[in-house]
Amino acid sequence: MDDLFVVPDAPWVAVSPRLAVLRRALLLAATAAAALGLTVLALVVPADRWILVVAALALAVAVPVGWRLIGRTVASWAYAERDDDLFVRRGVAFRRFEVVPYGRMQLVDITAGPLQRRLGLATVHLHTAAPGTRARIPGLVPLEAARLRDRLTALGEAQASGL
Repeated sequence: MDDLFVVPDAPWVAVSPRLAVLRRALLLAATAAAALGLTVLALVVPADRWILVVAALALAVAVPVGWRLIGRTVASWAYAERDDDLFVRRGVAFRRFEVVPYGRMQLVDITAGPLQRRLGLATVHLHTAAPGTRARIPGLVPLEAARLRDRLTALGEAQASGL
């Protein structure tokens, strides 16, 4: 089954481990917000506190599980450039493998939100002629994102002109 996700003639490039730092920071922020909400509920609604205790325990279990899953998920993101197409793979439990032919690319753009910029990260989005294609590569350092955007744009133009 893992043979579906192997490309023998292309080296895979992993995303930056700083993507895990970003996602873990977001996990901690969401956890703090949930804990604050549980605390307010405990103070405002004195009845049925056992539900709040169960929710707090679930939160206490979910954080370490989420922490580990974020690390594994970020480690699973990679891309490979070949002569005619780009491969993007990701996922731990549910794996996804996308093949994007350069000739089908219509737009390559880069996004970086405030937290991504703070950590020196960017995301490359690939838009193709197919409406369902949502290929993206998060967690790239800006220089690599710009290099990849420029290369994909040039290859896309070259391949499209040959049609």
